[in-house]
Amino acid sequence: MNNIRNKVQLIGNLGANPDVKVLDQGKKLARFSMATTETYKNSQGEKVTETQWHNVVAWGKLADIAEKYLQKGAEVAIEGRLITRNYDDRDGQKKYITEVVVNEMLVVGSKIKSEPAMAKS
Repeated sequence: MNNIRNKVQLIGNLGANPDVKVLDQGKKLARFSMATTETYKNSQGEKVTETQWHNVVAWGKLADIAEKYLQKGAEVAIEGRLITRNYDDRDGQKKYITEVVVNEMLVVGSKIKSEPAMAKS
């Protein structure tokens, strides 16, 4: 049961090109937003579409894959874990952010920079 604790699986589309940075000691970080969409019928029988936006973080080899293959609109499947961190903004207000840290990634759509890729961290 430990393998399913804090596990997230999402399939969705990138909202923008990944923001890739090289940190100290050469470690690479990629951040991108990802949209997942759900469609259902409400109690009046009307079709309702809801989109949720997720903040995604990829490190190392996965950041390389994101930089090389992902672009805005690309469809991607990810598996990872949730983290929540906080910081103080310029006005001293505490802000919280929840992110998905990617363990596995599969480019599944046709809107990619090159050929499809699958990678594990």
